[in-house]
Amino acid sequence: MRIGMFTDSYFPQVSGVSTSIRTLKEELEAEGHEVIIFTTTDPKADESEKNIIRLTSIPFLSFKDRRVAVKGMNKALKEAKRQRIDIVHTHTEFSLGLTGKFVGYMLEIPTVHTYHTMYEKYLHYIAKGKVVKPRAVKIASRYFCNSTMGIIAPSEQMKEKLASYNIYKEIRVIPTGVKIPAQIVGIKSRKREELGISDSELVLLSLSRLSSEKNLDKLVHAFPEVVEACPSAKLVFVGDGPMRHELEMLVSEMNLTPNVIFVGEVRNEDVSEYYQMADIYINASESETQGLTYLESIVNGCPVIAKRNDYLSGLITEDSLGMLFDEDDKIGKTIIAYADFYHSSDVATNQEVWDELMQKISSKAFAEAVLSYYQTSIDIYESQPREEVKLRVNLLEKIKR
Repeated sequence: MRIGMFTDSYFPQVSGVSTSIRTLKEELEAEGHEVIIFTTTDPKADESEKNIIRLTSIPFLSFKDRRVAVKGMNKALKEAKRQRIDIVHTHTEFSLGLTGKFVGYMLEIPTVHTYHTMYEKYLHYIAKGKVVKPRAVKIASRYFCNSTMGIIAPSEQMKEKLASYNIYKEIRVIPTGVKIPAQIVGIKSRKREELGISDSELVLLSLSRLSSEKNLDKLVHAFPEVVEACPSAKLVFVGDGPMRHELEMLVSEMNLTPNVIFVGEVRNEDVSEYYQMADIYINASESETQGLTYLESIVNGCPVIAKRNDYLSGLITEDSLGMLFDEDDKIGKTIIAYADFYHSSDVATNQEVWDELMQKISSKAFAEAVLSYYQTSIDIYESQPREEVKLRVNLLEKIKR
């Protein structure tokens, strides 16, 4: 099968969406399928990367490290024809998403869509939330999704949100998978030595973009309680973003500088080193829809402490995998409780639980589920009356003009 993926966000832009798409691309290619990615230009992009079609773009408003295409529909259509793609898979509701829809209609092939982002949590990036309101998100999402063959939701939580938008097309939950890495011999000691941390110290890892929707300040505010119980505990922030300076100032004001380390952004291929170095991965975000960092942590053998939601409740089902908190004022107590459990029991005794979950959330299982959805969508599309398809093509031609 030849798949055209359309996304505004792709490497070198580091994000959960970029990681999800690359993971899917590599797994599909490993099975013999061809994947062509249509995405935005980027000054840091590797122009030699195979099957990556980049369309002229500009930075997105106040979200400067993300980009939107400003032209290139005809280029995308020409390339999609040349590549003879069988199905369009859109990963954004914006510029490249609309381009993907246009290509699908013009080539008379089906379009499926993955809805990655809970936009209500990100509206503050657009004129500080004063222009685009949640109702506008609902209307735009409903229009976009109802004009596809179907939607992939990374979690039940996202499916429920989309259902509340009155989307009537099928919404299939396919959790994003992650590659199961090899355990790196000696990495815990080596990486800790590099960071100035001893093997005996409790290390809490936060790995994400440093932005307000991640609620990273709540981790800092909870940390004094942890330090009081465990004076040598370390909180390691891996990642970069607009909130870094604010977090560094907060750490300084709370006299936590000796216990908090800011690593900065690391290469995607190096994140396993940090998960395998840490004792516990912590996350207070309420905006996660795919939970990639939770999954990455688990496949690297690092237990998770995070704010409870339906997705995580179905993931963290054993204490050996981690603990969940309901209220932000419970973050510190939950960390202390789990640290006591972690050091007083053999977490590895439940290896069967870890192994079973790893297979369930593997990138291979993810790709197989998506591929099955592609085939179902193609079969349904080809069974439709061609007159109906032509009407949609004609409509898109008028819009383009």
